[in-house]
Amino acid sequence: QVQLVESGGGLVQPGGSLRLSCEASGIIFAIYTMTWYRQAPGKQRELVAGVSSDGKTNYADSVKGRFTISRDTAKNTLYLQMNSLKPEDTAVYYCNADYKPGSGSYNYWGQGTQVTVSS
Repeated sequence: QVQLVESGGGLVQPGGSLRLSCEASGIIFAIYTMTWYRQAPGKQRELVAGVSSDGKTNYADSVKGRFTISRDTAKNTLYLQMNSLKPEDTAVYYCNADYKPGSGSYNYWGQGTQVTVSS
């Protein structure tokens, strides 16, 4: 079955860094658009950063210049390098895999990993 397993979350001080990982199994990782979302308490889930199957990236304005998304197809793993973290980055971070062929749609979510930015 399809699994997306996030890791790397934790507690970090403002200005610190974390790297999140999302290991995928059960899908042909290379053909999926991979995206990081986050959801803070009391707020809607929002897109953080995405990378297409051909390597094109996009970022939320709030993280541009601080976060970097990347993918390693050989390891079936998606990454999010987060630098200069702020308290407002505190959220549960989710990995998403999306593929829309000519017919049908395939969309999967991980279970999430908590990131807390606090002194």
